[in-house]
Formats: sequence, structure tokens, C-alpha cells
Amino acid sequence: MTRAPTRLTTVAIPGPAGTLEGLLAERDGGEAGIAAIVCHPHPLFGGTMHNKVVHRIASTLHELGAAVLRFNFRGVGASRGEHDQGAGELEDARAALGFIGARHPHARRWVAGFSFGAWVGARLAASEPGVERLILVAPPVGSQSFEVMHQATVPKLVIQGGADTVCPPELLERELPRWAGPRELIMVPGASHFFDRQLGALAHALSQALAEPARGATPGP
Repeated sequence: MTRAPTRLTTVAIPGPAGTLEGLLAERDGGEAGIAAIVCHPHPLFGGTMHNKVVHRIASTLHELGAAVLRFNFRGVGASRGEHDQGAGELEDARAALGFIGARHPHARRWVAGFSFGAWVGARLAASEPGVERLILVAPPVGSQSFEVMHQATVPKLVIQGGADTVCPPELLERELPRWAGPRELIMVPGASHFFDRQLGALAHALSQALAEPARGATPGP
């Protein structure tokens, strides 16, 4: 079955510190079944919505049938405001989720993030009961608190590079058992923090783990 053509649109998202710039991938032909946002890595270290890992997460989710919004946090690119150590960025993500939710009001809501964006996304999903699924790539458990995950029962998919020196996998393996279920960890052997030469493996892991949830199957344990 041939999918409808994709439209990639530059959008202006009303944010709490001013307008946020975003890129919205949708298909022609009506409302999507899933509305997802993808949060980018640390703004002070060059993170933007154009990051290659963010792009690959977004494109994979879109291939699974989701309408996907990636956006720049405050102070990045054309987004207004200034970096706020994660507090304001959480509200930016909330605004982005509200924006795509308004465009697809009957869609299931997914939240994804990479590195710093995974930390923001985790806190968003823990505070928004309507989020159906959380996708975290290389969550920085060594530098940020993920205590909210200890009680949050949103289904979690965590993907980690086995050779990540920025967010070491051994720290994640110690932290993850403290998180509430459902949760799933996929380790990509040999992958660095930015999945250099391993973006295909990242996309494959996402597709394999999320194919059934994307079709509407009940989240597993």
C-alpha cells in the first residue's frame, strides 16, 4: 500500500519565551494516528533540530506513520528566548506537543528525545498523562536526574550506543532498573554517542521496537 506524499513544513510554534521554529513532517490526506515530537541535544554544545540523530529519529517515526515535529529550543536558530538550563526547555517541549496535538487532536501522542533532549522529553512525558509512549536515545543519566522515571508508567523505549563515552552505557544499566515499567533497552553495539556510521542501526532498532505500537498494539511489559 502506497503512503501519501510527505509534506515537510516550516512552522512557528507559540512558545512561553516567544516563537519557536520547527519542522513538521505530515502526510497528505488527513489526520495522523500518531503525533510525535523529537527534542534535540544540548543547545550550548551545538544541539539543534537539524542534528543527524534527531533527523533520523524523526524520519523513522514518520516512516512508521506518525506526524512528527522537531523544533529548536529557545535561543537556538530562529527560536526566541535564551537557554534556561532545562526548565524553560521543558515548557518549550510542552508547547511543541500542544501544537502538534492541536493539528492532530485524535492522534496518540509520542515524545522522543536525544541526549539533553531525552532528559527534557522524560520530564515532559512524566508530567503529561496523555503521552502514550516515550523514546529516549542516549539519555544523560550521569549528568541529569531521571528520578521522574521512577514513578512514571508511560511505556519507555531506550536506545543506547555501546561505545558512548558521553553517556556511558554502564551508568544507564545501573539506573534503568530503578525506572517504572513498562521499559525496554536496546543496546547498539559499537555505536558512539552520535551514532557515527551507525544511524542505520539506530533506525533499525527504532523500527523493530515500534512497529507494533505504531499499528496500535497494546504496549508490552
